Amino acid sequence: MIASDNNLSLFPRSEIPSEINVLFHESVARKSGFRLIAGVDEAGRGPLAGPVVAAAVILPEGAILKGVRDSKVMTAKAREKAFSLVNARALAIGVGVVSAKQVDESNILKASLNAMKQAVLCLEPAPDFLLVDGTYPVPVSMPHRCLVGGDRVSLSVSAASVVAKVYRDRIMCTYHAMYPQYGFLENKGYGTAGHLAAIRSHGACPIHRMSFRGVA
Repeated sequence: MIASDNNLSLFPRSEIPSEINVLFHESVARKSGFRLIAGVDEAGRGPLAGPVVAAAVILPEGAILKGVRDSKVMTAKAREKAFSLVNARALAIGVGVVSAKQVDESNILKASLNAMKQAVLCLEPAPDFLLVDGTYPVPVSMPHRCLVGGDRVSLSVSAASVVAKVYRDRIMCTYHAMYPQYGFLENKGYGTAGHLAAIRSHGACPIHRMSFRGVA
């Protein structure tokens, strides 16, 4: 793995603009010779139930995707619209899914990075540079840049955040049909008051994360 510190020279602080340009990090990577740049993000680190899902997205150079932003600040309707747009415009999309059982067997950080690795390795064509949301590098042997708040400052990462969130929400809607007593259709596995009350009444189901407080 190439350490993130070795990549800092690609993004000198003096070049970072004061106003957000969501293609800035992609453009700097391209100036350094990279062409296929994937944004990487995950959804589902905090819930008490369900998988953690990651997505990796390669967008065309100079792509403008109106309405695609950090999935956390979007309505469900806006995310679905953005999801369709990303699917229509992306050069490649990869998705990685790590189950609740695997989360319990390792921990949520390792599970999230494993999901990101799966998503990156699914990309065809393969990327030559990654922009990763957060502070932890993905365990793959290609150069990348970790961006705190990457889903707000990079369009590629925003696109990945939308794909991961919508994909995971659809999984949780499927689980709702299997375990309707927990209200997964509404809470998507997060620890809402209603969800916690359902766990107290019915106990945990097979997709609950037994290592998380509030479940066991």
